[in-house]
Amino acid sequence: MGGAYRALGLGTEAVLGNPAALALWRTYRIEGTGAYDTHTKDGVGSVGVTDAASGPLAAGFDYHYLSLRPETGRATGHFTALGLALPLSENFFIGASGRYVTLGGIDGFNAVSVDTGLLVRLAGSVLAGVSAHNLVGSNTNLLGRYYSAHVGYAAGVFTLATDARADFTGDRTRYNWGAGAEYIVAQAIPLRAGYSLDTATRDSQVSVGAGFLTEGGGIDLAYRHDFSDRASRLLALTFKIQLQ
Repeated sequence: MGGAYRALGLGTEAVLGNPAALALWRTYRIEGTGAYDTHTKDGVGSVGVTDAASGPLAAGFDYHYLSLRPETGRATGHFTALGLALPLSENFFIGASGRYVTLGGIDGFNAVSVDTGLLVRLAGSVLAGVSAHNLVGSNTNLLGRYYSAHVGYAAGVFTLATDARADFTGDRTRYNWGAGAEYIVAQAIPLRAGYSLDTATRDSQVSVGAGFLTEGGGIDLAYRHDFSDRASRLLALTFKIQLQ
């Protein structure tokens, strides 16, 4: 959905997005994802677990294994994050997450970072939030500080979302924008599409996806096409388990 997911809290990616979204839905979630870029040959494997049903404090864990091919050669990395969120009322949520990243290879590094966020339910189906990412300083571009504002609409079989992102750390402010939509056919087949744009470089990406849902989980297949010089062609497969 064009990377526009921070306001929705519909998956374990809330640990890496706006951590306040962990407390939105009182469920247990387990997700596993594998992704491979057919052009750059980068690969990612991840597992995420969230629990917003055991008590008022929601928690989430996410682990990513990265296999990257930067200019200096193949490198592997580990990306671990833990998030907590608390509903201050039925319509107001706050959250924070910490992450630890290690990357091997010639340009290897270890780093720790922190994200914070808040989310407001404006109406039954409309959510809006803001989040700050990588607040602890880092010497790598992979953990650059940025801020996000996001809005989502989720009602029945139809979902809309948009995210705006601003990075003030460089010589000029860099903005990214993404938007996406989902429609669930026959209560079981989600169809998704999204678009994202980096306003500084004018690089853009289009993504599409489909899946199959059951009451206890589902499976998703997605493709993202990059129109920049990097020419990324990313395929991703996700398995989901959800319990009330």
